[in-house]
Amino acid sequence: MVQVSVSEQQDLGTRINLAALRSYLARLGRAYAPDDVVSGLRNQKLMVSDALVAEALRALRVGSIGAGVLEPLLRSPGVTDVLVNGSGQVFIERYGELTPIASPFADESAVRALAVRLATSAGRRLDDATPCVDARLADGTRLHAVLAPLAEPGTCISLRVPASGGMPLQAWVANGSMPSELAELLRAMVRAKVAFLVSGGTGSGKTTLLGALLEEVPANQRIVIVEDSRELLPNHPHCVRLEARHANSEGAGVITLTDLVRQALRMRPDRLVLGEVRGAELTDLLIAMNTGHEGGCGTIHANSAVDVPARLEALAALAGMSRDACHAQAASALQVVVSLKRHSSGQRLVEQLGVVVRHSSFIEVVPALTFTSNGTLTPAPGYERLMQLLEPGMEGG
Repeated sequence: MVQVSVSEQQDLGTRINLAALRSYLARLGRAYAPDDVVSGLRNQKLMVSDALVAEALRALRVGSIGAGVLEPLLRSPGVTDVLVNGSGQVFIERYGELTPIASPFADESAVRALAVRLATSAGRRLDDATPCVDARLADGTRLHAVLAPLAEPGTCISLRVPASGGMPLQAWVANGSMPSELAELLRAMVRAKVAFLVSGGTGSGKTTLLGALLEEVPANQRIVIVEDSRELLPNHPHCVRLEARHANSEGAGVITLTDLVRQALRMRPDRLVLGEVRGAELTDLLIAMNTGHEGGCGTIHANSAVDVPARLEALAALAGMSRDACHAQAASALQVVVSLKRHSSGQRLVEQLGVVVRHSSFIEVVPALTFTSNGTLTPAPGYERLMQLLEPGMEGG
């Protein structure tokens, strides 16, 4: 694929108006030829040379495929996110650090046009009537966009690069995100078919760690994964992935996570996995994990392990489940919470393991092990209960 770097795009943008050129070519009502590009450039009172025409053709091509002028950024080594805040601000996250870069966009209309085109390529509608979109592009890139004036300082585009491969537990140990002793306990947790949730904030590594833990599932067990957008890529020989589908531009064809959880139960899963618990599908997961499906797991947004019960209550309320019913189901379905934290340095740590404890009509998560950035692994009040839960997996190791 022909690529034009960000610096080349900016240099080109100082000489020609690409938006005006595209508009001129669109009015032709047919596929354009190089001579048409020459005419469009001359309409802008430019001194037309072979080099300028060649650059314009390259820029037009880049603007019509992939992520347009953002494509080179998405393909840069180490980049995980590309964030656009209107035409004047573009940031990339590389190796956990957010860095501003020079914007390749000439104006707001260029940002909006790219957002609309990317949404359309994903089969989604993005316009003034539907100004927000969350979708997955054909190459796996996660797209989120909000049009101006809903977004300030302009149309916002967020692109997340799909993981190129998994990050096994030994890699977490190697980069200091957990000690080897904790990694062995997590392996035992998986072998013992303990039901667990991985909690943490945005970008803390929840999905990455869950993928690593699923790689520890014995090869003779069947994993069925349900996700809103496909992110989990565990290296496992028997893994089936189900992905939700949003409504198309006509508002039809939606398949929800709740629909998929119910289908997954009929697929004989040894391990039922919900990529991220974020809504009413929580009730189906809890019910499923109370019907003999051991070792179920998923991820959930929560600031700490002890905050998970409150988060479960909020999600259950979306499905009309009462507080008492939520706690009763969670008490039987969940056993351990693995909590992650991302520090300001970008370092991701498995900060805490907590055990789910029932007190009459409600549950709480009691800290069992705490790991600090200085490398200390400290037992907490729930440690004895955690060891009881992990004992079958310790024997299996």
